[in-house]
Amino acid sequence: MSPVPPGVPALPSKPRIAPPAGACDAHAHIFGPFARFPLAEERSYTPPEATPEAHRAMLDALGFDRGVVVQGSAHGVDNRAIAAAIAAAPDRLRGIAVVDENVTDAALAELRAAGFAGVRFTQVKSKRYPNGMAGASDLRTLAALAPRLREHGLHAQLFANADTVVEARDSLLALGLPIVVDHMGRTGQTDWNAASPVYREFLALVREGRLWVKLTMVRSSAAYPSYEDARSFHEALVEANPDRLVFGSDWPMLNLGERTPDIGALVDRFRDWTGDEAAAARIMVDNPAVLYGF
Repeated sequence: MSPVPPGVPALPSKPRIAPPAGACDAHAHIFGPFARFPLAEERSYTPPEATPEAHRAMLDALGFDRGVVVQGSAHGVDNRAIAAAIAAAPDRLRGIAVVDENVTDAALAELRAAGFAGVRFTQVKSKRYPNGMAGASDLRTLAALAPRLREHGLHAQLFANADTVVEARDSLLALGLPIVVDHMGRTGQTDWNAASPVYREFLALVREGRLWVKLTMVRSSAAYPSYEDARSFHEALVEANPDRLVFGSDWPMLNLGERTPDIGALVDRFRDWTGDEAAAARIMVDNPAVLYGF
């Protein structure tokens, strides 16, 4: 097994209950190796080198058979690192790309053939990124590219707060694309509770099958290590529509420092919060198989 690169979390503990056969971690990132795939010169952060070998070692340690690798904005629109990772494990991995408005139809076709299932679009501002994220494409780019994404069988993944998604729901739903929302809608970044109209409207979109959501509790809570303040929304999402949810670790969990969790414990927490084993299997196995084409 390859050693864990500097800056990348240690290999996780084994989950208390082994994941079912075909389980998928539907949200992780690969960066590098930088000698082959350098970072974009214009970027909002500098990640550690998180290699395909280290990523597969993480999946093996957890007992996950499959994974989805999401392009981080630090690589800009150069998706070669993920393409190489998929090529080394084509039956095991799928990718989510980042492209800009200049992407050609030939390039979109190449991404699809290389194992990419969707394209990520970012619409966030935060204390860390007050001017947005360099190297990312926004919702205006999504609107411009939607007909071509649809033609090539690529869905749209959104790195956006839940209130942004709700505000843009009419235009998003009119695109005719599957819409996947990262990180449970980044609900830890907003005033989020069951009394909020945005909370109810977001859940309604999931209940109606109009949105997919990634259950990635790390970015939806500041309550390390329990993440207990994200539990009620996790449970509400599962109750609303377990057929529109996938699990994601967010490995290598950038910028968390000493608050970086053990993914094995996160998988255990996911199982505890989901409760029903049949629902957990759908979220970990069946749903990603449909969404990513395994």
